[in-house]
Amino acid sequence: MSFVLKEEHDFSYIDEGEGPVLLLLHGLMGGLSNWEEVIEEFKPRYRVLLPMLPVYDLPVITTGVKTLSKYLHKFIKYKKLENIVLLGNSLGGHVGLIYVLAHPEKIRALVLSGSSGLYENAFGGSFPRRESMDFVKEKVEYTFYDPKIATPELVDEVYKLVNDRHSVIRLLAMAKSAIRHNMKKDLHKINMPVSIIWGKNDKITPPEVAEEFHQLLPDSELHWIDKCGHAAMMEHPQEFNRLLKGFLSKIGV
Repeated sequence: MSFVLKEEHDFSYIDEGEGPVLLLLHGLMGGLSNWEEVIEEFKPRYRVLLPMLPVYDLPVITTGVKTLSKYLHKFIKYKKLENIVLLGNSLGGHVGLIYVLAHPEKIRALVLSGSSGLYENAFGGSFPRRESMDFVKEKVEYTFYDPKIATPELVDEVYKLVNDRHSVIRLLAMAKSAIRHNMKKDLHKINMPVSIIWGKNDKITPPEVAEEFHQLLPDSELHWIDKCGHAAMMEHPQEFNRLLKGFLSKIGV
């Protein structure tokens, strides 16, 4: 990846381009590479930031979605960001929703893709056969419509993660926190424009989750990407970028 990861003030992040701010949030097992094509496409006209969320670095007792939202607030204050378009995939979408409710004055609009916060069928809260590379491969492939997206490098990354005791304890704590922190009763309070861009074949947060988000968020639009699983910006980046451009144009950003 051609982007420079900056390390300062306890933050690791990418900061590319200049212009209106697009802030990207990765999922539970996601990372910088998930958003590579979005950063590349939008950095000529926008300032694109992607902070690494400290999913595996928090004390177990405070590992949860609310803590990540507080971390995000510290990052936004540190970088003095305003009028942000916040994009979140999976857990990142959930963190974004919590943040928007706490600090609506900072956010211009929201984009959700495969977001948790209502329902998710992740890894069932455990890894019964985490020592088995085949089991991990099967679980990673489950994320995508096209199993070829689960490259050997990606499978190896997840395998190392789930076989590291320190990481897997936090991974499971974070997943449980996301399931407990249901957003259903609060979504009507989010009055900003929201674009929901969803894989039609998402098995982790199935299509009915996107429909429920659309129903509960007062100013939302819903777009489907066909033959697409849980990470639309990885699996169909051109279509994702096209829909995102349309939304940004519509809201005048």
